[in-house]
Amino acid sequence: MRTDPPESGSELDQLSAFLDFHRETLLLKCEGLSAEQLGRAAVPTSSLTLGGLLYHLALVEDSWFRVRFVGEEHVPPWGTVDWDADPDWEFGTAASVDPDELREAYRAACERSRAVVRAARDLDQRSVVASRRTGELFDLRWIMLHMIEETARHAGHADLLREAIDGTVGE
Repeated sequence: MRTDPPESGSELDQLSAFLDFHRETLLLKCEGLSAEQLGRAAVPTSSLTLGGLLYHLALVEDSWFRVRFVGEEHVPPWGTVDWDADPDWEFGTAASVDPDELREAYRAACERSRAVVRAARDLDQRSVVASRRTGELFDLRWIMLHMIEETARHAGHADLLREAIDGTVGE
């Protein structure tokens, strides 16, 4: 059974929890499939785009490090979005944003996140905003591990998308 990693804890406990989470995620994705589906089915089409991933990860960087950890307000454009009306706004909007602007938005968000990490006391420092699920505060270690997971997952999506665009594979 897949269990969310705890919001705080020792490095060993958190690293183990994140690894187990991904192990179970893989098993979950493979559950209930026939031999044909599991071993021979190609990746279906998707509305996901590389630009959408960049914009989404820019939002996620700011949301986790600046908004949740430090308690700052969202920078534009995130703070002006009606997320209730369009919870996937960044994915759909990315198609209308210049590619260089998308890349720069992500680079800038990553740099803001790095600045938050540099300014933090240590990995045990707790977030200002608590988990919506448990009410517990996150430590910086958990946020960094979560961002490793989220970034790695979307990098895997990007591999498939890039291969579909021009055949480029690998790192």
